[in-house]
Amino acid sequence: MTTDQVIETFKKSGALLEGHFKLTSGLHSSVYLQCALVLQFPEKAEAFARAIADQYEGKQIELVASPAIGGLIIGHEVARALGARFIWTERQDGEMTLRRGFSVRPGEKTLVVEDVVTTGGSTRETIVALQKAGADVLGAASIIDRSSGKADVGVERTSLASLDVKSFDPAECELCQQGIEVVKPGSRK
Repeated sequence: MTTDQVIETFKKSGALLEGHFKLTSGLHSSVYLQCALVLQFPEKAEAFARAIADQYEGKQIELVASPAIGGLIIGHEVARALGARFIWTERQDGEMTLRRGFSVRPGEKTLVVEDVVTTGGSTRETIVALQKAGADVLGAASIIDRSSGKADVGVERTSLASLDVKSFDPAECELCQQGIEVVKPGSRK
């Protein structure tokens, strides 16, 4: 699956939005990727997942984990494609953690999967939680990398598509300075 095919799929699904957005990271941007709009179609989620899984063929991934909520659908589909188990992390008292009785075997070969990476914060926090639990995190993957490869999550990271989308500190946001209302479409307020 090529970058152009991924971006075209997002556009056709109405998942690539333009306007003035507040990202989960707190940064502002003129582009927002509403992955739910593309992942609502199981065949598209499956195609993205198979393309990610192909990048990890032969690495004997035993566990796929994702940060809730954005990574749940794609993470589950990648786990299915790899024949691996799937769990997720959630924030509790501001810290990413394993809940719901999830556990990790010591040394369990793990891949962290996210829908979109901007700063890498949620992915990094998920990796830390998994490593504290004993996982051997071999890599991280996403459908789209908004950082153009700049986000450092502490392990090898891959994506199906990379975008160079500018993100701004709210104090320096040109759209805010123009008085354009900011929208927060993601899962965290």
